[in-house]
Amino acid sequence: MAHHEHNLAIFRGTVKFKSNVAKIWFVFGFLSVVTIIEVALGIYKPAFLTENTFIAMKLLNWIFIILTIVKAYYITWDFMHMRDETKGLRRAVVWTAIFLICYLVLILLIEGDYIYEVYKSNYVKFNF
Repeated sequence: MAHHEHNLAIFRGTVKFKSNVAKIWFVFGFLSVVTIIEVALGIYKPAFLTENTFIAMKLLNWIFIILTIVKAYYITWDFMHMRDETKGLRRAVVWTAIFLICYLVLILLIEGDYIYEVYKSNYVKFNF
């Protein structure tokens, strides 16, 4: 069985490690810090993040979404060894997830708008 060397760099090569163990512990620490920030923001909910909006959503929600995407990326990239796979497989996984997420968001927006209109006007547009 051939031994495969893993890439010992993260953050596009800006941080390099001497061993896989050191890299795993660093990524674990990084993901832990991101999670701690998410939990702290969820508990304290700073007023300036809950009162201000960007594209019809609270800034706090945007921060949660961005931090969750960062965590998902590093879990997939490092712990699931996606960086060592072929470009075609990486693209198949990433593009499938992106299209699925976009589709689910579209359904959420369409259905949410319909429900909003029903409650607002007290009129059912489509009665199946």
